[in-house]
Amino acid sequence: MNKNHIQGYDQNIRYSQDELAVQYLPAVRSMAYRIKERVPSSVDLNDLISIGTEELIKLARRYDNKINDSFWGYAKTRVNGAMLDYLRSLDIISRASRKLIKAIDIEISKYFNEHQEEPSNEYLSKVLNEDIGKIREAKLASDIYSLVPIDEQYNLIEQEDVLEKLEREELVENIQKILNNISEREQMIMQLYFFEELNLSEIKDILNITESRISQIIKEIIRKIRNSLGEKNG
Repeated sequence: MNKNHIQGYDQNIRYSQDELAVQYLPAVRSMAYRIKERVPSSVDLNDLISIGTEELIKLARRYDNKINDSFWGYAKTRVNGAMLDYLRSLDIISRASRKLIKAIDIEISKYFNEHQEEPSNEYLSKVLNEDIGKIREAKLASDIYSLVPIDEQYNLIEQEDVLEKLEREELVENIQKILNNISEREQMIMQLYFFEELNLSEIKDILNITESRISQIIKEIIRKIRNSLGEKNG
């Protein structure tokens, strides 16, 4: 086979690989939108899409259908991981006091349980006797790392290896206890959002409650899980 034939063959392979990536661009955009729903407005949607698309193209060019019979099954976790790595790279957590994050979580949970909505930053500033700018920064950090897997969240809070302090079976059992003690509607929201992978608008249409309310409920349940992990260690 001469050089031109080899180059043509390589170009055909590359074209086929890029076509594979193009097929799944809508899925990447959908994933980026879901993440964007759960982070502060300062996180740029286009940045998330760009990061996800770059990872998708890399994966398409490495994909071997003899090893993996489903490209998206192979790529999905890695694309999502690339977006989460981008969020971690913003280094928001290191700029906020972990102690303040935990204090804010506790106060929000108290207020939420009484009023069924989140308190204002002004309220938190007054209750915690803390500068409102620091409150905003800590809430930003809290919202972003709510996307990180629960065992990594625990590690970020405690700064120790979670698997050395809490067996995975205990972790799952602890999370399950929290989920068993929430209402059927809250369980349904968690099921639809995390397992069925519906977005807030789709869940709103199914359950007939507002997107902001759904978002509040999801964040509150995540807080309960995080706080329970902290209590387990304390």
